Amino acid sequence: MTRIIVLFNLKPGVDAATYEAWAKRVDLPIVNQLGSIRSFEVFKSTSLLGKAEPPPYQYIEIIDVDDMAAFGVDVATATMKRVAAEFAELADATFIMTQPLV
Repeated sequence: MTRIIVLFNLKPGVDAATYEAWAKRVDLPIVNQLGSIRSFEVFKSTSLLGKAEPPPYQYIEIIDVDDMAAFGVDVATATMKRVAAEFAELADATFIMTQPLV
């Protein structure tokens, strides 16, 4: 399994309520239906443990992918291209590929 961690902030002028409604209505249900996905969750950052300053990222996504080859096929569909384009209009994101140490 590959875990993709996405750290992102909304683009200037994008309202948090607008993004969150889109994520609940479009992003979460569509991505979670992909055959290559074990799970997909979105989290809103609230604070830094033991610090007063705000977190460097507003949101975090955790995407657990069972099969990266199948994921490549899944994200190449017209639906996923649309979802990705909509996300890119809303947020500036960094996608980090990971794998467990054990």
